[in-house]
Amino acid sequence: MTGNSFGTLFRFTTWGESHGPAIGGVIDGVPPGLALNEADIQVWLDKRRPGSSRFTTQRREADQVKILSGVFEGKTTGAPISLLIENTDARSKDYDAIKDQFRPGHADYTYFKKYGIRDYRGGGRASARETAVRVAAGAIARKVLGAGIVIRGALVQIGPHKVAPDRWDWKAVGENPFFCPDAKMAKEWEIYLDEIRKAGNSVGAIIHLEATGVPVGLGAPAYDKLDADLAKAMMSINAVKGVEIGAGFAAASLLGDENADEMRMEKGEVTFLSNQAGGVLGGISSGQPVVVRFAVKPTSSISLAKRSVDRKGKNVDVATKGRHDPCVGIRAVPVGEAMLANVLADHLLRHKAQCG
Repeated sequence: MTGNSFGTLFRFTTWGESHGPAIGGVIDGVPPGLALNEADIQVWLDKRRPGSSRFTTQRREADQVKILSGVFEGKTTGAPISLLIENTDARSKDYDAIKDQFRPGHADYTYFKKYGIRDYRGGGRASARETAVRVAAGAIARKVLGAGIVIRGALVQIGPHKVAPDRWDWKAVGENPFFCPDAKMAKEWEIYLDEIRKAGNSVGAIIHLEATGVPVGLGAPAYDKLDADLAKAMMSINAVKGVEIGAGFAAASLLGDENADEMRMEKGEVTFLSNQAGGVLGGISSGQPVVVRFAVKPTSSISLAKRSVDRKGKNVDVATKGRHDPCVGIRAVPVGEAMLANVLADHLLRHKAQCG
């Protein structure tokens, strides 16, 4: 199987399956001399960890990370950093009933048709369990970026219920189980998701990400555009079906004078009067905040029976038992943050390599 690595200079490869003994990864290209220990990574893994509230899967994984290589006396050595996260709460028997069935909306059918074999336990390699390693890599990417670049994310829509822009408060993100910047909407989401969960159904969501302090010059104007790599990074996350940078699809309804990010000189520095471009012009960072949004589809594993087929070509009705997120968008917030960090760290190292 190909396609298990991401990045150019800051590059990581992940391995493992949802119900295997462990998952892990190798991060290469990390500069030597950076202070790093397991606690630096664990704080970000805890944000993504399952079972943290009734609104996420009740699979109880500690997601305790172990650094196996690449760090000596609390500092990176420049060697590959190998990470291990053990799976401790897998219940493979929950999937016995569907081992020969293809869950609608899942990768079951395409995976089996491509490889001729499928690990049906929790989705195997296609499971979102793999994203824990992306978050761990993102923690190291943040070390590469330094404290001057701040990355944060928020859940801004669940189903039809959107955050109110005039109530946006970044401080509220850490005060509710949804990473929601609107305290009032977070309360409404609690009621809404309880209804979705009790009905055995699921719902989609939209995540907002932004990075401030990004210097001018990251990215390249042709095939290695910063926004192109950001789009690939977000689309590689499980269940993501759409990505936009800055104004995104809304730019199609703007006029040229509305969409143009005008500039002025202030105190000897270029200042932008708006940020419709989301901090990227011609594939290169402008120094403005990098703004990304992505849409996540409803969780495909639901207890409501849906029509499908099995490996023998028979029509079946599939109802997925087990522990699943009623809205995968919640835990996608720290995953999106990590992928944003991974892309920026990679492009920062590439920029320094070419331009000094």
